[in-house]
Amino acid sequence: MEPTSPPRRSARPFLVLGVVLLAIALGCLVYWWLNRNVVTTDDAQIDGTVYTISSQIAGRVVQIPVADNQHVMAGQVLAVLDNRDELASLAKAQADLTQAQAQVFVAQAQAAQAAAEVAENGADLQKAQQDYSRYRNVNPHAISQLQVDAATASILGARAKSAAAIAAAKAMQASVISARAQAAAALVAVQNAKLQLSYTVITAPGPGHVSEKTVELGDVVSPGSAMMAEVGDAVWVTANYKETQLAGIRPGANATIDVDAVPGVVFKAHVDSIQYGTGAVFSLLPAQNATGNYIKIVQRVPVKLVFDDPRVQQYMLAPGMSVEPSIVISR
Repeated sequence: MEPTSPPRRSARPFLVLGVVLLAIALGCLVYWWLNRNVVTTDDAQIDGTVYTISSQIAGRVVQIPVADNQHVMAGQVLAVLDNRDELASLAKAQADLTQAQAQVFVAQAQAAQAAAEVAENGADLQKAQQDYSRYRNVNPHAISQLQVDAATASILGARAKSAAAIAAAKAMQASVISARAQAAAALVAVQNAKLQLSYTVITAPGPGHVSEKTVELGDVVSPGSAMMAEVGDAVWVTANYKETQLAGIRPGANATIDVDAVPGVVFKAHVDSIQYGTGAVFSLLPAQNATGNYIKIVQRVPVKLVFDDPRVQQYMLAPGMSVEPSIVISR
């Protein structure tokens, strides 16, 4: 009886395995080829302007016409403080200004009267000098000594009155200057009172959404105390790239943004700028590498990406949301 030969194994599984491995290799090659000029990171988030809304003066809150998460426009009223004290201060400042302006008119009138007296006394002095000159030119035997003495006395009296009038006019001019200075100070007081009154109405610095509202009606707020926050409408992306990835990143480079909160939507963007310094440099407690226990760690540098996609307005993109940007680099 002849021995039977073992059945030959089929080569089909190996062919299938080879095809699968080849497909995987081709897929990896295609993926590398398509992304060879792209750098990405998952250490990125949406950033934006967050305004801290606070009062510049102390006062009691009497109106809050906005609610949490409400969208507001620039200049829209966010809160109103009791303004009765500021109105009283403004009325007093305006009354002081009116009085100071009246004092300016009085001082100007007195200065004009003093100037007229200077002119009048000057004319009297000129007449006395002319009379004295005539007496001096006349034959001494034709006039008496009494007349000469009288003319001399007239000149001296006219000179004294003229000097007194000039001094009084200068004093009146100084009074005018002082009155004008007081009026200017009163005007500044009015402007300051109006400014303090304007502080009782707190408005939005720009368009955005109200957040973190902690103030309530009747609360007494102090200067600088936070009442609420406003998140501005303008948003951008702050992506922290490894320093080894920065070689080909340039301002103006095209980029795409994948937002975790908006799956399936890819937003277009571009590189706006690259921060001159790693995140460790600007941290609250920067590392002290001179202590002798240095360990090299790849640092990350913030890169600012600005959206070029108008669809950004259709979705809720708020600061702090996670994103994955991809930047087209140049080699």
